[in-house]
Amino acid sequence: MADKDILSEALEEFQLSEDAESENRKQWLDDMKFARLGEQWPDGVKRQRELEGRPCLTINRLPAMVRQVLNDARQNKPSIKIHPVDSGATRETAEILNGLIRNIEYTSDADVSYDTALDHAVTGGFGYFKVATEYADDDSFEQNIVIKRISNPLSVYGDEKSTAADSSDWNKAFITDLWDEEAFEKKWKGAAKSDWKTDFKDTPPGWQDGEMVRVAEWWTREEVPSTLLKLSNGMVVYEPEYLKIKEILDAEGVFIAGTRPSKTHKVTQRIMSGAEILETNEWAGRYIPIIPVYGDEVVLEGKRHFISLVRWAKDPQQMFNYWRTASTELVALAPKTPFIGPKGAFNSDQDKWATANVTSHPYIEYDGGIPPQRQQFAGPPAGALQEALNASDDMKGVMGIFDASLGDRSNETSGKAILARQRQSNVATFNYVDNLSRGIKHLGCVLVDLIPKVYDAPRIVRIIHEDGENESVPVNQEFVPQQAKSQQSQAYEAGKNQETVEGLTRIYDLTTGKYDVTCEVGPSYGTKREEAANQMLEMIRAFPQLFQVAGDLLAKNLDWPGADDIAERLKLMLPPQLQGENPQVNQMKQKMQQMDMHAKDAVQTLQQQLQGLQGQLQVAKTDQETAMLELQIDAQKLEIDKFKAITERIKVEREAFDPNQVQQLVMQTMQQATQTNMQPASAGFSLPAEQPPAVNPIG
Repeated sequence: MADKDILSEALEEFQLSEDAESENRKQWLDDMKFARLGEQWPDGVKRQRELEGRPCLTINRLPAMVRQVLNDARQNKPSIKIHPVDSGATRETAEILNGLIRNIEYTSDADVSYDTALDHAVTGGFGYFKVATEYADDDSFEQNIVIKRISNPLSVYGDEKSTAADSSDWNKAFITDLWDEEAFEKKWKGAAKSDWKTDFKDTPPGWQDGEMVRVAEWWTREEVPSTLLKLSNGMVVYEPEYLKIKEILDAEGVFIAGTRPSKTHKVTQRIMSGAEILETNEWAGRYIPIIPVYGDEVVLEGKRHFISLVRWAKDPQQMFNYWRTASTELVALAPKTPFIGPKGAFNSDQDKWATANVTSHPYIEYDGGIPPQRQQFAGPPAGALQEALNASDDMKGVMGIFDASLGDRSNETSGKAILARQRQSNVATFNYVDNLSRGIKHLGCVLVDLIPKVYDAPRIVRIIHEDGENESVPVNQEFVPQQAKSQQSQAYEAGKNQETVEGLTRIYDLTTGKYDVTCEVGPSYGTKREEAANQMLEMIRAFPQLFQVAGDLLAKNLDWPGADDIAERLKLMLPPQLQGENPQVNQMKQKMQQMDMHAKDAVQTLQQQLQGLQGQLQVAKTDQETAMLELQIDAQKLEIDKFKAITERIKVEREAFDPNQVQQLVMQTMQQATQTNMQPASAGFSLPAEQPPAVNPIG
């Protein structure tokens, strides 16, 4: 398709999206101006009152209520959890994905993106953030995934045909942005910005603004026919994904067990002005990387309406402003009440009497014997004050936020009543936090789909654990066991996620397996840690002697520098029983480790002897000599197999910390070692005191 045709199609699709979302966008703008900018008086009423010199007070109570919802969401952060769902996925790799996503969120300042989107959803009805990729360094081809905020939700135009609650079914989307001519020319040299207004007569009016050029990102998603493969190891992958890892699967002996026609999705980003297409990029993922966060959703007559928290609180807020303004106006006019006196009393000092309400004079003279009297001010009408209170209560009732949750004094007298009212408020507004979690869950799906395609090569990535500790781990690494047996063994014993096969070992393979995404909403790790520390402090205050046996646990949960070091020092001061250790068990564990080490040394020694015998076999001159050496080699191989069996048994049963079982295992192993010319030592195993006699060739 020619660029001109693509651009015409884009303009038509943009017009459809703009028409479908025009009402929501209008309401969003009105709500934001009302709640954030304080534009709460109708223009006609405000102009009339200003001409009359009357006040228009705005006592905006909505931001405090909006912040209540936002801050509650900040204290209960939705977090992404990855779970394995097929045989190609492992629990360890899922933990790596969790840590990698935490690192992406940390390096991207994703909290800002989440908070901004939720703020727009609560205040206006909808908000957005997006996912992008960028090079790790200026001199690197490696890419990283980043999460970026969208500060202006009105720049996003979604798919009017979408029905999914999280809009994961978007097949198109637009993001528009204004560029000044200088920046536009620098970015896209030679692009025709002057043709913006003239080439296409049907260009939507909002797409051009004076000397600014509005550039649009047009995201499209289309179905692509593909072939789904079922492999012999239980994995189910698309054919393009299979071809990328075919060599690895062939080395593992994995073959195609079945096929069926299927479909996948292709996402394309086109950056364009009103005159031409500036860039065309293929997106690696299967989802359009724009994540919406909605407020209340109402589907009526085939159209989706997004309602903010402040939408139905605007009328009570206006009433509150009016009645508070009326009361203030009455009080302000009170000093201007007239003086009453007999006729002629104000003939003297007329100028002073005329300015008595606005100027303080030392004295004012009057004629006659009866002094003028000022009319008494009765105060603001009780009805005005009551109506203001009623408007305030209406505002709270509409929004579901009450005094107890705002920290104000209320009619609740007990702690349980206050907590119940706070819980009532949280339940009334929890749908906004839940909608944020729905958007973050969709983000998790986007990341799980995107990570294997961006982090597809062997590299070192940083992951962040739930407690905030970070670690650098290798992903997609490959080793040849015949050449790197020691590395392979160390990696396995270190608990690394790997699959060892004949020929290859892959560590933390992000490119294989299927994973599911859940989103949990609850207090952050720091909040839970703080709560645990506070409860421990309360318990220690009640039972001071508890600090002597649990002081390390308290220090571990304190959030200040050096707390972990103090916790370790306090733990060393505890007896072994309180450290969760049994001295007898520790002694047996040490013996088992020493046995393991000596058994490995013995295996290495026997292997060296075996290599020497094999060398002698190559220079043997007679059949008798050869036969003797082969018998000795076979015997040596049996000895090696015995020690390997001992080593594997120790490795498997090392974690069995029952002292009796450990002691029995030690005795059995020592007996076996004695039978194989190994002499027991006080610490477990030692190398043979006497080496086997050297074999002399016959003849």
